[in-house]
Amino acid sequence: MAVKLKSRDEIRVMREAGQIVGQTLERIREMVRPGVNLLEIESFVRDEFARRGAKETFRNYSPGPKYPPYPSNICISINDQLVHGIPRDRTLREGDIASFDLGATYKGYVGDAAITVGVGEISDDAKKLLQVTEDSLWAGIRAARSGRHLNDICGAIEDAIKPSGFSIVKGYGGHGVGRDMHEEPHVQNHRMRFRGTPLNPGLVLALEPMVNIGAPEVYEESDHWTVRTKDGSLCCHFEHTIAIRDGEEAEVLTLP
Repeated sequence: MAVKLKSRDEIRVMREAGQIVGQTLERIREMVRPGVNLLEIESFVRDEFARRGAKETFRNYSPGPKYPPYPSNICISINDQLVHGIPRDRTLREGDIASFDLGATYKGYVGDAAITVGVGEISDDAKKLLQVTEDSLWAGIRAARSGRHLNDICGAIEDAIKPSGFSIVKGYGGHGVGRDMHEEPHVQNHRMRFRGTPLNPGLVLALEPMVNIGAPEVYEESDHWTVRTKDGSLCCHFEHTIAIRDGEEAEVLTLP
């Protein structure tokens, strides 16, 4: 599948989609506290998207025959759940860390972003994990300039994580975004052996570093969606959608 560069008009619409995602995630961040039920957050997203005229990108999404349609409008992953956690009748507890991954389709284009939030008072290790993962996202964003290549982003993310001693999850990563949630290219969170896709103006990418405190191995639960760390260690996920601009730093489309 070829890489699809976006026009200025397309990026303008994607900026609107990104704002819906970014602002909704900020509202969710404000909701997070011990005792909040995950289904309350799912319900909030449904109402917020309806109010803003956005479609729920994640609901009924399936990347292939192995996967049942995703049953929610948001992925909520707790503690040792890395990504794709399905919201269930469960309340957040003091000390949890919760990842919220959200996609909105607006006027035919997708915005995609994720945050990880501590619930109440969290451990020092958890605080460091959140900081390292978010810092690595911004390192990747700073490296995303026209004239460079995809591996510059991948290497910047890896370099921001490695000094922490935490593990980089392989096999999962970022992706192109446009009319479809997943477009080419795939964005790894570690260096590749080749330069990769040129970072030309109009390229829109979702960068999403994924980091484990313990070993890097993960597995997929029987629901065919939820991904957990094999050793039960805490893990973290942040994501922004960005657009490459001519001669400038990338624009972050999902900043609230």
